[in-house]
Parts: sequence; structure tokens; C-alpha cells
Amino acid sequence: MKQKLKIFFLSAEAAPFAKVGGLGDVAGALPKALADFNIDIRICLPLYGFIDRKKYKIKKISQKILVSAGGRNEKINLWFSCLPGRKTPVYLIEHRFFNSKKIYQGAKILKNNKYTRGVDDIKRFSFFTRAAIEMAKRLKFKPDIIHCHDWHTALAPDFIKIENKKNDYFKSTKTVFTIHNLANQGIAGPEIVGYSKLDSNSPIIKADLKNGDINFMVQGIFSSDIVNTVSPTYAKEILTHYRGAGLDKILQKKRKDIYGILNGIDIDFYNPETDKFIKQKYAIKNLGEKTANKLDLQKKLGLPINKKIALVGLVSRFVWQKGIELITEEFKKLNCQFVFLGTGEKKYEDYLKGLAKKYPNQFSAQIKFDEILAHQIYAGSDIFLMPSLFEPCGLGQMIAMRYGTVPIARETGGLKDTVKNFKSSRLSNGQISSLKNALQANGFTFKDFSEKTFYKILDQALAVYYYEPKIWRQLMINGIKGDYSWGKSAAEYLKLYKLALRK
Repeated sequence: MKQKLKIFFLSAEAAPFAKVGGLGDVAGALPKALADFNIDIRICLPLYGFIDRKKYKIKKISQKILVSAGGRNEKINLWFSCLPGRKTPVYLIEHRFFNSKKIYQGAKILKNNKYTRGVDDIKRFSFFTRAAIEMAKRLKFKPDIIHCHDWHTALAPDFIKIENKKNDYFKSTKTVFTIHNLANQGIAGPEIVGYSKLDSNSPIIKADLKNGDINFMVQGIFSSDIVNTVSPTYAKEILTHYRGAGLDKILQKKRKDIYGILNGIDIDFYNPETDKFIKQKYAIKNLGEKTANKLDLQKKLGLPINKKIALVGLVSRFVWQKGIELITEEFKKLNCQFVFLGTGEKKYEDYLKGLAKKYPNQFSAQIKFDEILAHQIYAGSDIFLMPSLFEPCGLGQMIAMRYGTVPIARETGGLKDTVKNFKSSRLSNGQISSLKNALQANGFTFKDFSEKTFYKILDQALAVYYYEPKIWRQLMINGIKGDYSWGKSAAEYLKLYKLALRK
């Protein structure tokens, strides 16, 4: 019988145990899809203080495992659970570094003119990665692939090379490093080499230290066998100076081993036919029932209840990357209502709240994290906005299309890979465009990152919505029919793993 492929999946986040953003979604969903391919995949993440041990039935399976860090032996405890509803193993590492109420602690905190004694994220996650390697040995688990995610676990390839100098435990193990967001790199001072017991004679370490620091992202890129990003377009963009976040020249040296695989979404959780969070379930066969969700959403938000007016939604982190500044007061001139949901930088939160206060019949700003309301916005909106400056993958546009909500997105990263532009044009008979032109489209896209361009494309979309209902319905149907499943992405990762094994 052919032996199962063994994958060790290292991440700082994994939904539903611990999640801040897209990384948590990927680490919680991709392993489930990979397990369906008869792969022995095991997830490892820190046991943060806020994780509900009772809810997730987390049990201690080993204790007092020694991990060397900072010139001393630290003791960790190992806990075990499974992804809810599945048998996919999840190992959680307990240590005082992770007894926190949030995943990321940030840099050292200045208090009373002195730094606190807390450990910063650089040390915490280098320790976690080292501990995960020790944990695999304790469990006698020899992975074929160690799959590391973002800078937090980027030292794993370095650590197994160090281990292989002592023994051959990881001799046959290959590494895949996934970049979710190149802008977050994990930069540490040279003292991290000693603290983490990195090989100071490594050419990659020496080259990195010439810049005066150690960049975890650089280590992951150079030391892993395969590098991938979360969309094909983003894999190309990061090779350019414009999107390379200062690492474009480094990435170009590795370009033959860089691939792009589009993220998926949980199509069971995001399903208008079964969604328990929305007012009215619906599908293509009864697409008109979607309107009930708009009316319910308008009522909840305090907007004028009107089934004929277009409702435009945006669910996002309110940060500079997401293009929030493109939504100006000029947008009040458009014949539509807006709803914004999310949290982030105070200046964006205050700006959106200001719009809602000044124009309460047209703008609603919900400054909070609310999973239920997010589903209701996906289902109740007619249009969904993704005007990002850059977007490695993006999930919002795929979720929106799953609900028959037409996206307007900037042509960048995964947005370009998933949203197919409808090109409208005025015909001699007065129509905006022909239905034939809509057969391959599922939304609207724009290139220029400017308020003027964004305004124009939204205005064009509204014209199609109001005056060409058959075309609009076709765009909705095309979106619903799209394959955004993790199964499709998992099949691509399986190919990538097999490619790494041939290295």
C-alpha cells in the first residue's frame, strides 16, 4: 500500500482556534481540503491564552519538552485537538510566551521610560518554530513536507538544516514557504542569531547580516525548497520594484521556484442556500428572493427601506492597503446606499463614521467585527467594493460572488485573478451593452488607483444595475457559478508538494 504523504503545517493562526485575518482562514481551511486527498496533514500553532480549551476539547498529551532558546532550556507542554467536525490533528504548544490575550504583541513596549520584560513577536515566533521542530521529533513524526506560513514560521527550513547536521531525522524533509503578505517581514537585530541558535556560518545568514539585521522573510525565501504566494498575479507582482516591498531583487534570484496558488473560501460556510445568518436563503433558481435580505439589512442599519435602490457593501480591515481613501464625499452624488463594516486605523474609522453622521440616509458605518452582519452584507448588498491598493489574494470578492453580489475591484493580485471585468458600451438601440458581453464576466474592474476612476466605474456599474437587469442577472449568476472551493486550491498544493519532493 502506498504510504500517505505527510505534511507538517506551521502557522501563527488557524481558524477557528486563533484568527486575525486571511492567514487564519487559510490555515484552518486548506488542511481540511488536503485531508480529503488522503494526506496525513497535521497543524501546529501556539496555545494562546485566549483559546477556549474546553470548547475545542484540547487535551494535554506531553509535557516538559525541552527547547533551547536564549542560552537556556525552556520547557513546553504539548496539547492536542482536531479541526471542528473533522479528524485533522491540531497540535498546540503551551509556553509562557503565548499566555496572551491576543496573537500579536507588537514590538517592545516602553513603560516608565523602561522596556517591559515581555518577549517581542520576533522571539516568540522564532521560539514557536523551534519548539514545533522539537515537537515533531517527540511525536516521532517525520514529515515529507514542512509547510511554513509567512515570516512567523520562516525559520523552519534553517532549523531542520541545523538538525540534519546533528542527525538525519529530517534528511528527507522538504520545505514549502507561503507568502501571504510580503509587506510583513519579521525583521530582527543580529542578537536573534544567538537567541534562536541559527547557524552563523550559513551563507544566507551572513548575507543577511551585512544589512545589519536578520529578515525572517528573506530566510524563508532563500532557505525553503519552494516558495509560493496566494494568487498567480501576486506571484508576478512581488518580482517588481513596485510590489516587492524591498525584496524584489532577492525574489528575482529565486523566481524559478516561486509559484502562485489562489486561496479558496469555505463554500459550506458561505452558502446562500444554507446560511443560517441571513434572513432569506436563496439560489440561482430563486434569485429574486435575495431582495428580502436587502430589505432586512436596510432595516437593521436604519437606512431607508427601498428594494429598488442599489445597496453597496464593503467588509474589510480599515487600513491603508484597502483603498478606503478612494471613497470620498463625492460618492454621495451616486444613486445608491453604502454600508461599511470593519475596524482598523482610527483615521479611517472616524472618516467613515463622519460620512454616516452627515448622510445617515445614504451611508452606514459599522465599526466592529461582526461575522453575522458580514454574512448579511454579502447577501443583502447588490454591489461589493474591493478598491485595494494591493491585495495578495482577497477573499471578500469571492464570498460576495458566492452570494450573487457583483464585485467592483481594482486589478491587482488575487482580485485580478478572480474578478472578470464587464465592459459596458453604449449601443445604437440605446442599450448599454449586449447580454453576450456579460457571459464571461462576473464584475467590474479598474486599474488606476484614484478616486476619480473608482467613482466612474461604480457609476457605470450602477447604470447597468438600473437599466440592464438581464445583464445584471447574468453577472450575478456567473459569480454564483464560480468555483472558489478549497478543493481546487488543495489540488494545486498537492502538485506543489510533489514538485518540492523532487528537489
